[in-house]
Amino acid sequence: MTQTVLTFGDSNTHGTPPITVRGIYARHYASTRWPQVMAAQTGCTLIEEGLPGRTACAGADPEMGAHMDGHLGLRVALESHGPIDVLTIMLGTNDCKAHFGLTAEGITAGVAGLLAIACGEAMQTRHGGFKVLLICPPPVLEQGPIAQVFYGGAAKSRALPPLYAALAKNWGVGFLNAGEHIEVSQQDGVHYDAATHKILGKVVAENIAILAQ
Repeated sequence: MTQTVLTFGDSNTHGTPPITVRGIYARHYASTRWPQVMAAQTGCTLIEEGLPGRTACAGADPEMGAHMDGHLGLRVALESHGPIDVLTIMLGTNDCKAHFGLTAEGITAGVAGLLAIACGEAMQTRHGGFKVLLICPPPVLEQGPIAQVFYGGAAKSRALPPLYAALAKNWGVGFLNAGEHIEVSQQDGVHYDAATHKILGKVVAENIAILAQ
């Protein structure tokens, strides 16, 4: 039976290429984006839910708006679509922005809230049960045209993998440390180039296959 996979994340799930000039909207071709690469590998029905700027749960973003709160977005996504078989969550990069003032532990707390929503009885019952793959994004670099926004973010992001791993174990969900397989672009320190998307898509496909066992 074909699985339905919902990929929930930020600009790196949406497919934003490395930025050269702020304020210009761009997106990788569908065949390049990692969710589409994953779908081609697994044969799943794909629901792409990537929103540039989305946070795990940093509260209202003073620059981009309150709708960037991942807790709100996840509820909307899970109530908009369904039933699903697998949910991937890859968030935390934008929570590293300086104006949120979060620690690595604070970012992880936001992700914990996402897992509470996803694994809670209401959503699991609504979809007839689904599995979750938590993906820790690779560390950011403080360089390029958006370096000011991510001031201090590199150290926070490097501290996330073991915290996410422990959180995934606590909730009994799958875990993937993307930083073991990919790196952000040197151009802007946050986003992924086309080759990186293809690598990540294949790795996520492998981890979804493991979840199905």
